Amino acid sequence: MPALFLASASPRRRELLTQIGVPFSLLSVAIDETPHADESPDTYVQRLAREKALAGLASVEQPAACVLGADTTVVLDGQILGKPADRADSLAMLQALSGREHQVMTAVALANNTECIVRLVVSRVQFRPITTDEAERYWASGEPADKAGGYAIQGLGAVFVSGLQGSYSGVVGLPLCETVQLLEAFGIPVWAT
Repeated sequence: MPALFLASASPRRRELLTQIGVPFSLLSVAIDETPHADESPDTYVQRLAREKALAGLASVEQPAACVLGADTTVVLDGQILGKPADRADSLAMLQALSGREHQVMTAVALANNTECIVRLVVSRVQFRPITTDEAERYWASGEPADKAGGYAIQGLGAVFVSGLQGSYSGVVGLPLCETVQLLEAFGIPVWAT
C-alpha cells in the first residue's frame, strides 16, 4: 500500500481522514492562495488543491508516496468569501449570508509520481436570518476568525444553517465520499487496520 501524506494544516481534515480509518502522515506546505485575475471560484479551489498536493509530493522522498491536498471556499453571488480579515469583515460576511443560500466548494486532489487527480464537490447551504447581536456574539467566540466564509458548520456556526444540499463533510473541508473514491483508485484502502 502506498504511503499517504496529507498536505494540510487543517485539524478538521485530519479528523475526517482519521474518521475513515486511513493511516497518513502530515505535511506542511506553503502556497500562494491569492486568486488569479478573472479566475472563477471553481477553478480557484481546484488549483489550490492541486498545488497543495503537488507541493507536498515534491517534499516527500518516497517514490511510492501519495499526497492528498484539499481546499474549501465559500461562494456568494459568484464571489469568493475567504477568511475574514477582522471583526468588521466577519460581520459583513455574516450579514451578506444571512437569510440566503450560498455555495461551498471543496476540491480534493491526490497525487503520486505519475498523476494528479482532482475532484470538485459543490454543496448549497441555506442560512436563516442572522441578527446583528448574533453576529457580534459569534465573532466574540473566536470561531469565525480563520474560517472560509467566516463560519464553521461543524461548530457554533451550525446554528445559522437551515438547510444543506450536498456533502456535509465537504462543507467541513474534506468530502469523504469523493476522497475515498480517489484513495481506492490509488490503491489506498479505507478502514485499514
